[in-house]
Amino acid sequence: MARTPSNMLPLGTIAPDFSLQDTVSDKILNLNDLKGSKGTVIMFICNHCPFVIHINSELVLLANDYQSKGISFIAISSNDVENYPQDGPNKMKRHAVSEGYPFPYLYDETQDIAKAYDAACTPDLYLFNANLKLNYRGQLDDSRPGNGIPLSGKDLRHAIECLLGGIENTETQKPSIGCNIKWKL
Repeated sequence: MARTPSNMLPLGTIAPDFSLQDTVSDKILNLNDLKGSKGTVIMFICNHCPFVIHINSELVLLANDYQSKGISFIAISSNDVENYPQDGPNKMKRHAVSEGYPFPYLYDETQDIAKAYDAACTPDLYLFNANLKLNYRGQLDDSRPGNGIPLSGKDLRHAIECLLGGIENTETQKPSIGCNIKWKL
């Protein structure tokens, strides 16, 4: 299992715009239509990564806890589906339905959006404020497959609570760790 850290995009970075296919609805969705009134969590994930599989349930809980409070959640898969067919759009749709994703699961076929966000791994998590300025990037929490630490979502949860409360997040933002994004050759 690869252990690739996220690149830690500079705080304050404006979220790069996108229009991508939602694999569940088959509609093209864009960032401005999906962004939350208070903030937006953008997650680079995929179907097969053990690190993502490990946190899927917590991502669903977080979205269910915060969407009603004005925080939007958007999942994007950018993996090369020619070499990793298990991450293709049809399988993404089945995966989103079986996991009960309450957020869109978008397909970045060209990988341009992953590159624009400087995404490196799955999961790679970003929290943007209402003006789409980067407020947090990094790990969900300290739990990893096999390390015995229970999932809590504490790092991302804390960042969201700070954003909603108008408080500066003074906690150290630790990089996410996961499988590298499967780049096309």
